[in-house]
Amino acid sequence: MRHRKKTIKLGRTAEHRKALLANQVCSLIEHQRIKTTLAKAKAVRPLAEKMVTLGKNGSLHARRTALGTLRQKNAVKKLFGEIAPRSTNRNGGYTRIVRLGQRKSDSASMAFIEWVDAAPAVEEKTAEEKATKPKEKIVKAKEPEAEPKESAPTPAEESKPKRRGWLGRKSPETGK
Repeated sequence: MRHRKKTIKLGRTAEHRKALLANQVCSLIEHQRIKTTLAKAKAVRPLAEKMVTLGKNGSLHARRTALGTLRQKNAVKKLFGEIAPRSTNRNGGYTRIVRLGQRKSDSASMAFIEWVDAAPAVEEKTAEEKATKPKEKIVKAKEPEAEPKESAPTPAEESKPKRRGWLGRKSPETGK
């Protein structure tokens, strides 16, 4: 029976698992939200919440303990300076896991893990930028293509043999 054996092993050795989870928490601190598999998100959550609890304590010992776990000075600095102060009046539950569905390649369950107290304005801007940027690129890409075709002579283009074949090989029609 697996009584009191809470560790999610993720199919890795202990050292590899610790390094993976530390890097995931550092990425979560840096980017405020990361996309990962559901199993990894569930494994990252306890470690991330322990780091926020250390950040709320704010002592030198807590800072050194967090640095020993995360191994990145800039992540610890941002954790103690920005993320932990936002959660001072919250007693736990600093992270949220949002399920996204299956990944196409291997059907792994995907999820976002993010801070609960993160600013929602950042999420709205990224959604708007994603919707507006592709439209602008398509319009700009079509306009320059029309101008060179008008200036280039069409008979010269037709006289060139077309390259047909696999990986840029010339067709047998040209004889080359």
